[in-house]
Amino acid sequence: MIAIIPARGGSKRVPNKNIISLHAEPLIHWTIKAAQDSNLFESICVSTDSNEIADIAIKSGAEVPFLRGKEDSDDITPVHIATINALIKFEFYLSKSFDVVVQLMPNCPLRSGADIINAYNHFCTNKSKFQISVFKFGWMNPWWALEIDKKTFKPSPIFNDTLKKRSQDLPDLYCPTGAVWIADAEALKKEKTFYGHNYSLFPMDWGNAIDIDDEDDLEMARMLAEKHLSS
Repeated sequence: MIAIIPARGGSKRVPNKNIISLHAEPLIHWTIKAAQDSNLFESICVSTDSNEIADIAIKSGAEVPFLRGKEDSDDITPVHIATINALIKFEFYLSKSFDVVVQLMPNCPLRSGADIINAYNHFCTNKSKFQISVFKFGWMNPWWALEIDKKTFKPSPIFNDTLKKRSQDLPDLYCPTGAVWIADAEALKKEKTFYGHNYSLFPMDWGNAIDIDDEDDLEMARMLAEKHLSS
């Protein structure tokens, strides 16, 4: 089994996001350590186009046998395509094939080794070819979501039937998080997406599942990381 950590160097909303400091460690270090703590992987590999990220990843204990090409480093290519291309290249460079691939996004630094183990056990139990990590919506209720006309400020409800219902009367909804995505390696190469046929979900605690996409997310992650470290 291989862990692939996609870490592009050209982040826009948070510059140098994948190596920005989180409690005195580069962000990507947290993901590499979680992978190491799980003791599940034959190889923990980082796919990056950045020499700086590669150097930090290697110092943290990951393998970076090559830098990814320009075709996987733009703002358009989906991350799962970069991961699939990396998987094929890693198998070539490492002269081995892998039965299962686990994609760990570095902008989800608070997932633990135990989270990865639990996700893998869930994957094995469900016998699905694809599994996506999710967290349950809590204080934000998407059933009440509204779009706003920027000129008139008039609302357009997304779900008309549920807007006036009590939150306790509505079913739970879940949001994907990049914390732990798992797939059968050959099935992933064939279907070219983790949302493959009959994919399943792995619910996680939202605090461990947090995705850092902007400065507000980063600030929340720093507060949560302090809580994790003090507990």
